[in-house]
Amino acid sequence: MDNDRRFFVCTNQKSGVGEAVAKSLKKELKVQGLKKLLSGGDRQRVRVQTCNCLDLCKQCKKGPGAALIVYPEGTVYGNVRPADAEELVAEHLGRGHVVKRLRID
Repeated sequence: MDNDRRFFVCTNQKSGVGEAVAKSLKKELKVQGLKKLLSGGDRQRVRVQTCNCLDLCKQCKKGPGAALIVYPEGTVYGNVRPADAEELVAEHLGRGHVVKRLRID
């Protein structure tokens, strides 16, 4: 994998929700100006990609949202809804803080 950061959003269990989460994340990256961010003096692209399965079905079934993983750090979030995109982008990418209420251990 290259130097890009990625949000991998699962669309296997709840395709409508997963697609909506991915779309909301893409929108927030543009709105917040974080589609390309500066990290350690280098610019990184941030990409949002949907995927078929993250093997998180057990956690995903607990609520109405989708699961996602942020790479390269490997932070796993569950029950993510489109309305959570603003907070995820601002906190995780903008401030470097994990959104604890959505994190899956």
